[in-house]
Amino acid sequence: MARCFDGNKLVIASHNKGKVREIGELLAPFGVETVSAGDLGLPEPIEDGLTFIANAEIKALAAAKAANLPALADDSGLEVDALDGDPGIYSARWAGPKKDFTVGMEKIHALIKDQDNMAANFTCALTLAWPDGHMESFEGKVFGTLTWPLRGDKGFGYDPMFIPNGHAVTFAEMEPADKHAMSHRADAFKQLIAACFGDNQ
Repeated sequence: MARCFDGNKLVIASHNKGKVREIGELLAPFGVETVSAGDLGLPEPIEDGLTFIANAEIKALAAAKAANLPALADDSGLEVDALDGDPGIYSARWAGPKKDFTVGMEKIHALIKDQDNMAANFTCALTLAWPDGHMESFEGKVFGTLTWPLRGDKGFGYDPMFIPNGHAVTFAEMEPADKHAMSHRADAFKQLIAACFGDNQ
């Protein structure tokens, strides 16, 4: 039985403004006040886990203990079939020190442009941690294909090169509400809500 979240304030353990905004929008219907780790001036922990869940747990636990509040962390990335799952957990690092995801997308394109297989998926791990060290973790995925040149300016990260299966537009061309309804983050979020926010709905 998962532990239920029964507070009204939650730290989003991220310094990525796009991620903070997206998670805040997903939490809005549950009346939860959110504050980001960046706004609190919390340091970014070293993410040395070997899986998305391991890194999400590192970030969530560090923020929960530092802020003495429950914290929600996301670790997500793009896994490209032709690259044996890379960049995966290193998706942000492929964007370089300035977190310029255009750099990361250009790197991926250069590596796969002569490949026939353009299949890829986004994976998102969400961890809700409490200051006492308890954690609940969930993982979601969305599958699709990569496209070039880049399309759209509504998303963030690798969204401009990813077309989810069954659609003709990239995540960056979709309205945010449409992306929220089907993304890897939404998949993990539905699991989190069902397990930890059941009484809040």
